[in-house]
Amino acid sequence: MILFMFIIAFFLWRSLKLMPKTKPQQIKPETKSTISWDEIAGVDEAKDELREVVDFLKNPKEFAKLGARVPKGVLLHGPPGTGKTLLAKAVAHESGAQFFSQSAASFVEMFAGLGAARIRRLFAEARKNAPAIIFIDELDAVGGHRGSDFSAEREQTLNQLLVEMDGFDTSGELVVMAASNLLEKLDTALLRPGRFDRQVFVSPPDVVGRQRILEVHTRDKPVGEVDLAKVAARTSGLTGADLANLANEAAIRCGRRGGSALSNEDFDQALERVIAGVESRRILNAHEKEVVAYHEAGHALCAELLPCVDRVHKISIVPRGRALGFTMNLPDEDRYLKTREELIDHMTVLLGGRIAELLVFGEVTTGASDDLKRVSQVARAMVHDYAMGSPAASQSAVFDGGAASSEQFRRVLDEEQQALAYEAQRAAQELISGQRGKLEELARALLEQEVLEREDIDKIMQGVPRMERKAGVVGLRMVAAASVGKDDGEARAARPSTKPPHVPGT
Repeated sequence: MILFMFIIAFFLWRSLKLMPKTKPQQIKPETKSTISWDEIAGVDEAKDELREVVDFLKNPKEFAKLGARVPKGVLLHGPPGTGKTLLAKAVAHESGAQFFSQSAASFVEMFAGLGAARIRRLFAEARKNAPAIIFIDELDAVGGHRGSDFSAEREQTLNQLLVEMDGFDTSGELVVMAASNLLEKLDTALLRPGRFDRQVFVSPPDVVGRQRILEVHTRDKPVGEVDLAKVAARTSGLTGADLANLANEAAIRCGRRGGSALSNEDFDQALERVIAGVESRRILNAHEKEVVAYHEAGHALCAELLPCVDRVHKISIVPRGRALGFTMNLPDEDRYLKTREELIDHMTVLLGGRIAELLVFGEVTTGASDDLKRVSQVARAMVHDYAMGSPAASQSAVFDGGAASSEQFRRVLDEEQQALAYEAQRAAQELISGQRGKLEELARALLEQEVLEREDIDKIMQGVPRMERKAGVVGLRMVAAASVGKDDGEARAARPSTKPPHVPGT
């Protein structure tokens, strides 16, 4: 019996020894790891908001004289990679405050109560070193909505965090900052006044912001005759972290080729790597290579003809990452709103590859799986979020908060999504059938060269205008000129199926 108790005690002791002992990381302002405002670009609105926090930490008494209450908490939220952690470190550096950083995921452990104890220890150490900033990264790990699936350990940790934030005074010597990618999933108790008073959205940079970020990340790199404004224009949607990676990949490529300065070609190749992945060494057989060529030609042809789609910058059938080929569209400018026609055109381009396969080979392959998933996402958002299906069904979905109240209603919404996908499929069929000759030219050029740049595409599409929409009518018409190679295409092609595409998840 004594031996049995000893064995149990030994294993308990061993389990406790193996548990990770994470302490709050303290970063002193004078260390080399600090970040200044000059090292952060592309998030000017967020920096302006946080400069006020710096003023609070530097001169709390001045604000107290005016009766101003110093914010207890600042929540930075936005997509991953936009610079939330860097902004928090910059606030600590600029204010001279001590910086205590902890990931919220490290608070949650196997045994109940440990997370709450770590919260208490974190705040106690910060108070000893005031003025200080506590930064909690990935707050949603412990700050999510409390419900049936919320563990007791997480709830205790969250409750302790709320108690600590309510417990310290507003003298301005201690500020809690946190970052989250999912603001909508945070518990409402965290967001009320008196806790996280300031909520700062850190958005992906616009074209001017992207240029400034590239300038920051190329300061220590020899850059040749590269127009960073043009590079920024081609990187719509990339975050600050993506752009830092882009500049680094360009420098690596320059070093590998033995160059002395970064060139436009280095940035072009780096952009392909960031967007499409690493070039693969897999070798396709002749038939698969032909299928991929027609698939990508179908995407590109639809994009070149439709009025609401960005022009094609490059087409490639060189495998990269998990993709066997890609068609890169680059916008002329940043846009933040989309119409129904733009979303239909986007789905049409996505289905263009599948339709081209069906038109040429009489069957489809698994190569369109990702395209179909994206069509499903767009169609669902159009019905549930944007009310762009039929007026009755879409408005019902919006007023119902996007939640289907009955099986019959869910079926109606599914049919709406299928109808939108079918509308895009019909448009893709008409476009590719009407311009079969251009599809053949694009595919043949891809098989010969493997990569087509913008100037190559211009030569092939010369004389073929873009289409425009009739006012008030869902449909397309040509501005001028008849279709090229239509008779030849119709004679050689199998008739595309009129059955709507199966959209996953509908």
